[in-house]
Amino acid sequence: MLVRLIHYQVKKEDDGRRADRFLKNRLYSHSDLAALKSTDGALLRNGSQLRLLDELHAGDEIRISVYEEESSAGIVPVELPLSVLYEDEDLIVLNKPAGMPTHSTYSNTENSLASALAFYYRKQSRPFVFRCSNRLDMDTSGVIPVAKHKISSSILATMSERRLIGRTYLALVSGNVRCEEGTVDLPIGRKSEHTTEQMVDLQEGKRAVTHYRVIASGENSSLLELRLETGRTHQIRVHMAAIGHPLLGDRLYNPEQGELPRQALHSACMRFRHPITGEELCFTAPLPEDIRRGIGKLPDYLL
Repeated sequence: MLVRLIHYQVKKEDDGRRADRFLKNRLYSHSDLAALKSTDGALLRNGSQLRLLDELHAGDEIRISVYEEESSAGIVPVELPLSVLYEDEDLIVLNKPAGMPTHSTYSNTENSLASALAFYYRKQSRPFVFRCSNRLDMDTSGVIPVAKHKISSSILATMSERRLIGRTYLALVSGNVRCEEGTVDLPIGRKSEHTTEQMVDLQEGKRAVTHYRVIASGENSSLLELRLETGRTHQIRVHMAAIGHPLLGDRLYNPEQGELPRQALHSACMRFRHPITGEELCFTAPLPEDIRRGIGKLPDYLL
């Protein structure tokens, strides 16, 4: 099923560039190019078949046809509310609530973001393949983008690998953080092969870097703005616990602090270029009320 027609116009700076180089500069992967090459009519120039080794000329009109036939097996479509921050033909950006897993699991097949989107796509009679480029823990709320077809998914994945996606989180942590800003540079590894729990592992862990800034303080808590230089599993939760300021409500890394029903972590902002148009995008999700109640006076931009 044809789900997307992508159009490019070759500009002067790309005159004489081969088609494969033109697309690689737009972060198309080797598998993307192989699929275009093997699908008749998927890659056209001025209405005629275009080979990847052909040279392009300024003014050429490139058309790419994206087909989707498969569907994500095992995901049960469920009618659930979705908070849509942005949507176009290539991606949908959502504000995920706390308590909703990103992916369906054996123990939770009816309350996931994947199930909600499966229902949403079914209403549009659109093939559904769940292509989430930034997984959030079940109890982490906030901005999460989902690609709507394989080309945008591939490009977003490459952008993530190359650290071209900026992510800002807000976390409510235990205690008053003395340094107004700082960096935690501690390697992280899995605690054991039988658990998802992570830990600081100086011998075998992978490098993990978290930058933080204090933006508000309460009686015995601090609201931090965090920026990740790396993207390890549970990175913020492990790093904050390691410096003595674990997240409130985090029963895995802060079991004695049960003020909140979930870890107080929120994906507040995400910045990246649109995978197809290259337009600069910025998405924000307001701080949820449960975290807001755990801190005192907030900066105006968070209200």
